[in-house]
Amino acid sequence: MADPGEESHATASPEGDNTDPKPTQTLTKTAQKKLLKLERYAARKAEKKAAEKQRKAEKKEKRRRDWNEKIESLSPEEKAKLLESNKEATWERIKREKEEHRNKIERLNKAAEVGQKVVLDLDFGNRMTANEIQSLSQQIMYCYAANSRSTNPTHLWLTGCTGEMEARLKKIPGFDKWIIEKETRPYIEALNDQKENLVYLTADSENVLEELDSKSIYIIGGLVDRNRFKGITMDKAKEQGIKSAKLPIGNYLKMSSSQVLTVNQVFDIMLNFIETRDWKSAFFKAIPQRKRDNAEGETLGEEKVATQDAADVVAVTKEDEKEDLEEGEVEEGSVSKKQCIRETKDEEHMASEDNNTTEDNSLGTDNGSKELL
Repeated sequence: MADPGEESHATASPEGDNTDPKPTQTLTKTAQKKLLKLERYAARKAEKKAAEKQRKAEKKEKRRRDWNEKIESLSPEEKAKLLESNKEATWERIKREKEEHRNKIERLNKAAEVGQKVVLDLDFGNRMTANEIQSLSQQIMYCYAANSRSTNPTHLWLTGCTGEMEARLKKIPGFDKWIIEKETRPYIEALNDQKENLVYLTADSENVLEELDSKSIYIIGGLVDRNRFKGITMDKAKEQGIKSAKLPIGNYLKMSSSQVLTVNQVFDIMLNFIETRDWKSAFFKAIPQRKRDNAEGETLGEEKVATQDAADVVAVTKEDEKEDLEEGEVEEGSVSKKQCIRETKDEEHMASEDNNTTEDNSLGTDNGSKELL
């Protein structure tokens, strides 16, 4: 029989229990509002994704039905002629895609020899959260897609690519096939023999970048930090004894209330300038309309602008990040996340593409030409 004292202790009320209960953590009102906002956002995102999936399924089914109805209405001779025509069109599409892929490979290989060197400094991984690293990996994916599409691509480098940052990038389909320099060492070690040519792009620099020097190696800081680390890239350049510069955004446009740029936006500016040698055109093409003031096209010259010159401002606000990464930068020449993933998959599979068309292709039900790089 159990000891009565022990039984009494086991069934004692909380008031009689001398043990300290675990303190319950209560969220502040601000935290509760933030959590509720995130939950609503996640719900809207899920609904939007489901609706888009349903829309695509319905569109595909309608296309199939229309095709079948069209086939059934034709005579055997007309049907054979249509199928043959569709088959030829499919072959032409495949040939065109393969040719575009070969041209892209040639451009990137040539850029590795004579292209403008641009470094994405990924040596800040230990300063970012998992979500921030995920955001940065997506921005890097946009950079590679834009570079691959460019008629005059850069010689793109990823340096300091280790740890969680490296693991996240390796999850991108086709990443191992990217024609890009991948360095686990920081740029100051990997490019030590060219240290005099290193130029860190940072908004805190006093030097305004008027022209790109083909001998220079321009560094973009890969940091998504919600503005926690003010002046970190400028301090890094000073400590390493390398040059620094900022883009001349203030000379060409005013920024609106949203004054920060993502890594891929800064890279797009560089890429556009390489193609056009026109800063104004490069800025207006790369910077989203919502981040620009209404007075488009007006040159500001020496006027001091009440905004932060975003040469290397890669700390994005939460709402900006959602818009940029969810909508895929809705500006001209931009690419969405889904496009980037599809194209990196094509990078891996194009060279070994089967020469036999599928039954859907022969029946005219292919989903249209993929937008290959």
